[in-house]
Amino acid sequence: MNKQIILIASLFGLTAVILGAFGAHGLEGKISEYHLGTWKTANQYHFYHTLALLFLSTFSRAKNASIRVSFIAFTVGMLLFSGSLYLLSIRSLIGLEGFGWLGPVTPLGGLCFMVGWIGLFIAAVRNRS
Repeated sequence: MNKQIILIASLFGLTAVILGAFGAHGLEGKISEYHLGTWKTANQYHFYHTLALLFLSTFSRAKNASIRVSFIAFTVGMLLFSGSLYLLSIRSLIGLEGFGWLGPVTPLGGLCFMVGWIGLFIAAVRNRS
C-alpha cells in the first residue's frame, strides 16, 4: 500500500500545483474575487491532504485498517471537497450554472476529511512503535 499511496499523492500533488498555477495566472480577471478565493480554498485543502497522504505512506507498513480508511477518506474528500469548489469557482466559465447540486457535495468532502483524520488518530493510538 505504501507505493499506492505515494503514487496517488504524487498525482494529487502534481494536479494541485497545476491547478494552483492556473488559478493564479489563468483565472485572474475572468472570475470574481469571491470565486478566486473559493478556488484558493480548494487548492489549499488539496495540498494539505496531499501532504496528509504522504504522511500516511510512512504508516502503511503497519497494515492497519485505519490507515486504509484514512487513505480512502482523504482521496474521496479531495475529489468531493476540492473538486466541487474548483467547479463552483468556474461554473460560469464552463457552462455549469444549472449544477446547483455541487454546493451540497462540498460538505460531504469535508466529512470525508474528518473521517480520514479520525482514522489517522486511531492508527497512531494503535501503533505500538
